[in-house]
Amino acid sequence: MLAGLGACAVGKLAARCRGYSMVAAPADDAPEGTSDDDAHPPFMTADARPVLKNPMPLYVVGLFSMGYVDFYIFLMPLYCLSLGMSAGEIGVIVGARSALAVFLSIHIGVLMDRFGTRRVTLFFVWIGIGLAPVFPLVPWFWPLLLLQVINGGALSFAWSGSQTLIAQLAEGDAGYIGRFSFFARIGTAVAPIITGAAWDLGGAWPAYLIGAGWGMVLTIALLRAPEAEVAPREAQPEQPSLAFRLRDTLPRLSDYISCFALMAIPAVAATMAIMFLRTATSGVQFSLYIVYLDGIGLTGTSIGILFAAIETASGFGSLFAGRAMRFGDPQKTMLSGTVLSILFICATPFLGGIFALLFLAQVARGWLQGVVQPMMFSVQAKAVGRYRQGSVVGLRQTMNRLSAIIIPPIMGAIADWWGATESFVVLGVFLLLACAPIVRITRRAAGAPAVTEEAPEPT
Repeated sequence: MLAGLGACAVGKLAARCRGYSMVAAPADDAPEGTSDDDAHPPFMTADARPVLKNPMPLYVVGLFSMGYVDFYIFLMPLYCLSLGMSAGEIGVIVGARSALAVFLSIHIGVLMDRFGTRRVTLFFVWIGIGLAPVFPLVPWFWPLLLLQVINGGALSFAWSGSQTLIAQLAEGDAGYIGRFSFFARIGTAVAPIITGAAWDLGGAWPAYLIGAGWGMVLTIALLRAPEAEVAPREAQPEQPSLAFRLRDTLPRLSDYISCFALMAIPAVAATMAIMFLRTATSGVQFSLYIVYLDGIGLTGTSIGILFAAIETASGFGSLFAGRAMRFGDPQKTMLSGTVLSILFICATPFLGGIFALLFLAQVARGWLQGVVQPMMFSVQAKAVGRYRQGSVVGLRQTMNRLSAIIIPPIMGAIADWWGATESFVVLGVFLLLACAPIVRITRRAAGAPAVTEEAPEPT
């Protein structure tokens, strides 16, 4: 239902503005003496890095779109507790925010490729704004669960759209994507503080109204950002904007097959595998790591400082992604950074419970993850070409959600079988062994030819 409404609204939005295209004007508008190839520079080449005249609106989009998600992640448990719900009910409602993202991220990504990323993203931001004042009016479990499913999906798709937009307009440049990630982490840090202060001052109403205001600021930032180019149709290339059709509201099996087929590209397969390993280390941090630190007597404040250290270091690490991309082989850099991250988290029991060593390990792991993440996004963007950015982001979000569902129970089972301390070693060995096949994939990716750009013909 949410995807159908999104496609319907997207199809009726204003026509694309030519001045905001991320490539040069068509050959007819090119200066005299300029060939068609010159008028249409190839997407994301190594020889010519993209230059965004005013990237600040995109960075603001990153700050507020990621913060928009964390705003509600933090606020929802507080609201449920104020209603007297049980821990089980709260867990169900909090987890429900990912329900639509698991199944519809690919479909929404394809809609972005077909109708324009900014338009689709704006629609889902507006859903979040419209639903914000509804939450305080719904004190019952089942209606609140439905509201959380719809709102959680909208916020997730808005964040996916923001990632897609920066990848398209920056042409996959790791420098721009790294700065975008840095601002996104600022939003992650600031949103819970603002939410908590609003809740303490007035409860649900002011907190959710600030959420609506947050979405309005995000809307302004998106409107200031340019729209990315939409894939032209082969039959009518002079009409790049697609007319909305009712069947566009429904997910298509062919879209899902074509998106998963992107995994056949070695660079995409390698980055997805590395992303899985990163998700696994995050699963260790949010489960075994906390249990172990609590078991050795660290206070909640100390554990909080360690978590803040990795987030802060990761934000600053993302600023170095562009340089890391240019100074070495991205595939080897991503894999070696991930291997070191695994070693840092799995070495926790061998640090003797010394806070300074734990802090340094978190900082080092955070910095590495901050460098690697924008590089992964950049490699994926460059691998799939100009007109599949929404599709690859949708695939990435789907894989992220699935791994987030699958990995925690496995972590818990390992901890129950071997114990918290031994589990670090078991998981470390398993994750390092999992890196072996990725080495082969990265070698294939390094030697693979560039993917020919194809504009998918919507049917």
